[in-house]
Amino acid sequence: IPPFCFGVCPFEGDLTLGNATYQQTKLKIESKSIHASMKFSSGMLMSALCLIGSATHVKGLAFHQNTHIINPSQRQSITQLQMATGGSLNCRPIGIGSSTPSRVLTNVDLENVVETSDEWITTRTGISERRVLEHGNGDTMSGLSIKAASNALEMSGLDPLEIDLVIMCTSSPDDLFGDATKVQDALGCKNAVGFDITAACSGFLFGSVTAGQFLNNGGMKNAIVVGGDALSRWVDWEDRNSCILFGDGAGAVVLTKSEAGGQSGLLGYSMHSRGAGAGDLMCGYAGTANPIPSKDAPTTLSSGSYDYISMNGKKVYAFATREVPIVVNEALEAAELNVEDVDWLLLHQANIRIMETVSKRLGIPMEKVITNLKSYGNTSAGSIPLALDEAVRSGQVKKGDVIACAGFGAGLSWGSAIFRWGDN
Repeated sequence: IPPFCFGVCPFEGDLTLGNATYQQTKLKIESKSIHASMKFSSGMLMSALCLIGSATHVKGLAFHQNTHIINPSQRQSITQLQMATGGSLNCRPIGIGSSTPSRVLTNVDLENVVETSDEWITTRTGISERRVLEHGNGDTMSGLSIKAASNALEMSGLDPLEIDLVIMCTSSPDDLFGDATKVQDALGCKNAVGFDITAACSGFLFGSVTAGQFLNNGGMKNAIVVGGDALSRWVDWEDRNSCILFGDGAGAVVLTKSEAGGQSGLLGYSMHSRGAGAGDLMCGYAGTANPIPSKDAPTTLSSGSYDYISMNGKKVYAFATREVPIVVNEALEAAELNVEDVDWLLLHQANIRIMETVSKRLGIPMEKVITNLKSYGNTSAGSIPLALDEAVRSGQVKKGDVIACAGFGAGLSWGSAIFRWGDN
């Protein structure tokens, strides 16, 4: 039994082993032994538990259950135990901000770049235009991040010296070693520790939960989480299937520790990853040979570079529309809420068809879906905070509103967090 299974974890539901379904099976994983109301071998039981869908949550650990037999060949196509789920964290959002480049690239502009049309792009993606960083004009990914974080900090009313933590969520930093400390320094957050998280389009959501854990469990009181990407740098502008999708931008949120007895603003979460699907959406290393002389024999090193973004659109669509409704429900269950309690659904802004399918499967009308995809395209880790910033500042999202957020993308990774905005 893996170490993360130690402790007491009850499991209730229908369990299918072989040709028999055992109803209301109660399992208890304790230390290195398994106790159950029916006698199964530990290997047989763990194999069953590692092959399942719809979550049962137990204080931060989630098992999955299905009422049908799973073929071992299907293991990579379903949700497994590669996840982290939990209930409310003692923090709440008090500031939001965003920043995008000034250069607008429309679908009509792209008609001069690849064989496409405004109608073709809009119909298939919901995107009309995107913002992109231009070479040589001084715009940078870290510059967008600093501006977004500055706007969020201003809304929060906090002094930069009150910030304890800065998390930069990006897959396309200006500095290979990370941009968090540059953002921290530019903001004047001299008392904060800063570090980067790389989780692509799930990055901002993963970063928010990470910050929430620090605020909930440690001595920190205030955190800034920035999500941003400049994927225009890594797009093949001769590939009409991918270059139409991506834009550049950043968004940021300020989280503060809730006062004793106060309401939480991060009500529940669930996060997953499945590396077996990494090849469906990636930007792989592509170094070139760099021979150097050495005493005994030539040594060939590698000079660093990366390929363009590659994506299997059909597989990514199937993955997102299958897993996102499940993970949103997992987060809602962890928050002890139902779909009916959700005021707004905020998904990673990848494709309007994905958003329509997910909202339909959740039973949430599109009128409750926050989207600015039309104007910005897919900004990866920046998409959720960028859309939330516009929704808050326009008055669409109001204090006390419950927002179900979900990110999904490269890794493969996906997750959901349930927020209550501002004070209630």
